[in-house]
Amino acid sequence: MKSLRLLICALPLALTGCSTLSSINWSAAYPWNWFGSSTEVTEQGVGKLTADTPLEREAIQTALGSDYRLRSGMKTENGNIVHYFEALKGDTLALVINGDKGMVNRVAVLDSEIPTDSGVKVGTPFSNLYQKAFGNCTSAAQDDQAAVICKAPDSQHISYLFTGSWSGPEGLMPSDDTLKKWTVSRIVWQQ
Repeated sequence: MKSLRLLICALPLALTGCSTLSSINWSAAYPWNWFGSSTEVTEQGVGKLTADTPLEREAIQTALGSDYRLRSGMKTENGNIVHYFEALKGDTLALVINGDKGMVNRVAVLDSEIPTDSGVKVGTPFSNLYQKAFGNCTSAAQDDQAAVICKAPDSQHISYLFTGSWSGPEGLMPSDDTLKKWTVSRIVWQQ
C-alpha cells in the first residue's frame, strides 16, 4: 500500500519530465491540484471561461466560482453598444469579460494572482519576455497612458498589455530600452 501511494505521487512528476505531449497540462495531475486548482490563462480561455461560455451572469459566475462578484455594464466600441461584465475580487477589479454573438470572446486579466500557463502574470517585466518590440508588439492606447500590446510567444490567443512611463508622442512605439522597464498590466485572452 505504501508503494502504491508513492507511485501515485511520483507518476505526475515523472510524466512531466518525459512527456512528448507538450500540449497536455500535466501539472493538473499533481496530487495537490486534485481538489481544486488556481485559475490560469491558457489558449482555451481563463480558467473555465472559454469561447463556449455564454455571455450571461449565471454562466460567468458558475465558471468563475464564488471568489468573484460580478457587475455588468455597457459601452460603445467602434460605434456599437457592447455588453460586458467586470469580475471583482473584494473591491478590486480582476477581470473584464467581453462577448460577441452571446458568447465570451475576450477576457482581460488584471489580477496578479491569475498567471498564464507559462507563468507570466501581471507585473512581469517586458525584459523577462522580449528582447525587442519589433515583430512582437504594437502601440496601444490605454486610459490616457502609454501602452504597447505584444503577442505572447507561441500563442494565437494570448497577448500582454505593457504600460510604463514615457513622454514620447502618442501612437509612437517607445524604444526597447524604455520598454525593458515596463511591466504587464493586463493579460488578454481573445478568441
